[in-house]
Amino acid sequence: MKFPDLDTAINKLLQAGTIIPAHPLALQEDLKLDERRQRILTQYYIASGAGGLAVGVHTTQFEIRKPGIDLLERVLKITADEIDRANLNHPFIKVAGIVGPTAQAIKEAELATQYGYHLGLLSMGGLQAYSEAELIERTQAVASIMPIFGFYLQPAVGGRLLSYRFWRAFVEIPNVYAIKVAAFNRYQTLDVVRAVCDSGTSDRIALYTGNDDNIVADLLTPYRFTIGGQEVEKRFVGGLLGHWAVWTKAAVGLLQEIKLGNTNNINIGNLLSEGIKITDMNAAVFDSSNSFHGCIPGIHEVLRRQGLLEGLWCLNPNEQLSPGQLEEIDRVIQSYPEYTDDQFVRGFLKKIDITTHE
Repeated sequence: MKFPDLDTAINKLLQAGTIIPAHPLALQEDLKLDERRQRILTQYYIASGAGGLAVGVHTTQFEIRKPGIDLLERVLKITADEIDRANLNHPFIKVAGIVGPTAQAIKEAELATQYGYHLGLLSMGGLQAYSEAELIERTQAVASIMPIFGFYLQPAVGGRLLSYRFWRAFVEIPNVYAIKVAAFNRYQTLDVVRAVCDSGTSDRIALYTGNDDNIVADLLTPYRFTIGGQEVEKRFVGGLLGHWAVWTKAAVGLLQEIKLGNTNNINIGNLLSEGIKITDMNAAVFDSSNSFHGCIPGIHEVLRRQGLLEGLWCLNPNEQLSPGQLEEIDRVIQSYPEYTDDQFVRGFLKKIDITTHE
């Protein structure tokens, strides 16, 4: 089976580590796509210094795939168009969320490649009937169409348990270039990292955190294993996160500071302390006290306050802010202004020419 390669410049950025926000969906009150604001959001992430965008993922609302809504292709196209229109002089990673049974996943991968997406973020969600061997076959089928960004959504956050043996087979697929781990369970995280290191693919596969409750600690922690008498070290180099869909400019600065700390082995304790602030902010936006019920509306609320979105509307009418969530968002904004980017957004909105999207 032939597997398409990843562009060299894109891969270099991916391996170095970067900020990849999960792109929200901009809707009007009638639940139709607000294309103008959808494009403005993409422009905001580019202007913030993000290294890429993930589209068609949970933050983009999985309902975009439902018959009668049918927004997946349109949203993929709009985002790709806006990135191309920016005429960037540096690489920018386009990641498309890929979900569903094998036939659906293949169709979504083909659609993503049509619009120039570099990697498919392959979800294992909703496939409880698939054996691990069948999941590997599904991955190979998608990998024959486009490079793969693996995704381990652990049981702690609604995913399924996948064994070390699964990940060992997964990383043998030649064009798996990254894995996002929602690293809430350290035992299960070790299965992934050890599989990467044991297989000799450590230099090929970048690890990205999807663990919104401990982002900074994930990015600071070196994983070390003794393999064949040699110590092999692996780190999470970046994140693909719904949390980074808000206050993105500040997140870019934080990742730069973390990289400096990792390189020079300085300020680790201070950075871990700062990480608690990020966790507190995430708890408010993602509504952790209510089992994350209001996570998407929480993201929308921050963007609405900044003028990037008009409202909190979601395709699923049950997606609503929880009681007390607004007050929690107020609290963290007031407590940690250094990790917000309201001033940057105000300047951004003044500079952009939005009349071309009316």
